[in-house]
Order: sequence, then C-alpha cells, then structure tokens
Amino acid sequence: MKVNNVSLDAVAVRKNQYPTDGKCEVAFAGKSNVGKSSLINSMVYRKAIARTSQNPGKTRTINFYNVEDKLYFVDLPGYGYARAPKTEIAKWGKMIESYLLKREELRAIILLIDIRHEPGANDKMMYEWLKHYGYKIIIVATKADKLKRSQLQKHTAMLRRELGLEKEDILLPFSSETKDGRDELWSIIEEAIGMNEER
Repeated sequence: MKVNNVSLDAVAVRKNQYPTDGKCEVAFAGKSNVGKSSLINSMVYRKAIARTSQNPGKTRTINFYNVEDKLYFVDLPGYGYARAPKTEIAKWGKMIESYLLKREELRAIILLIDIRHEPGANDKMMYEWLKHYGYKIIIVATKADKLKRSQLQKHTAMLRRELGLEKEDILLPFSSETKDGRDELWSIIEEAIGMNEER
C-alpha cells in the first residue's frame, strides 16, 4: 500500500481511550528498543510519526496510528525493560494483555525480534502466549541490514528453531534503514485484514 495519509489518532492507557470507529487493527509487539517505532515509520513512509529513541521504554502508552483511514497500526509498549519501576512494568503488562485479549478489531499481531540475537525469554513467552490465544502472528526479524546477506538465512533458521515456529508461521527479515521487507510486509498485512478481498 502506498501511504499518503497517516495520523496519530489516539494515545491510550485505558479501553475507553481506544478508537471507536471499528477499523481493523494490526498491533506491533516486541521488547524495548527492537525497532517498533522505526518499523512503523518505515511502513507509513514517514521519518518520525512514531517517535524513536535510543532509550528503551520510550513508548509507555498504546498508540493508534490511522493509516489511510483504512486501518490502525497499534504501537504497544515494549516489554522486558528492566530500568522502569516494577509497578510500572506490571501496569504496562496489564495494559497490553487487556488490549490483546479484549480488542475485537485486532486482526494480526506483528512480533518484532532482533535478527542478530537469539530470542530472549520474554520473546519466547510472548510468542507462546499469542499462539495459545490463536492469534495470527507475523514475526518480523528487525535490523537485517546489520547482517551480511550471506548470514540472513542462518539467522532466520536460528530464530525459527529457537522459537519453535511451525512451518506455516511467517518470519520476515526487515530493515528500516534499507526498507528491505516493506513491500512483503504490506502484502502480508493486507491479506491478514482482508484488504485483498475488497479489490
């Protein structure tokens, strides 16, 4: 999809702050600093609609980005950020869980994992949790530009093995720097929310 119009329509910490117009939603989950904001910016052809930061834990709210008035990209707070107070971390966890379990408009979840490293305990737990609840999970392996092309296959195979992915599970290497993977990810998203059927 070519994106001309995108806006931050809602910043929420509670259900009553979510949008109420019934548009399909695609949520972005991943540990702090994995590149969620950079990926969203890349997908909507913007430099800074989603704020990026060198400091983990920048996103502390659920942010709803209206894309072309057709769907929402939902940026969830990063998990696994240890430098925040424990009470704050627990609050984010409840906020994310409440959104993921109760949001009827949610059509797909994109789980971001750094392609360079083995998935951490939080990544595995998140994948298992999403799988348990039967979500369509799209795994995006970020920061692919940091590896040589010859290493990509080895690292994607490692992620599949470590996460215990099924054959049908989607794992897509992605680079917000070079935009490699953007067109493929848009195709996957369009299929997940049924946009292909509208054409």
